[in-house]
Amino acid sequence: MLATVMTAALSVSAEAAGHEAPAPTIAPPFVVGGVLFAIFVVLMFVTLSYSNLGRRHEASDEHADPHRQHPNKHDRHQGASSH
Repeated sequence: MLATVMTAALSVSAEAAGHEAPAPTIAPPFVVGGVLFAIFVVLMFVTLSYSNLGRRHEASDEHADPHRQHPNKHDRHQGASSH
């Protein structure tokens, strides 16, 4: 059934292609491609500019704050006094 539908769609599109003019474009294809390429290069540099944020400082352990509204339960007893 899928082959029948695909065959019918291809035959309809082949018949319509000869009777209709192609849709107008804003610019030639190489200009559109060049503009899209430039946009993606700019986005790539923006992405790469954020890539070193994790390497700015050495990682340090967070101190346990007993006055926190929602204290985490995974502080490995950093705030507890050792007796």
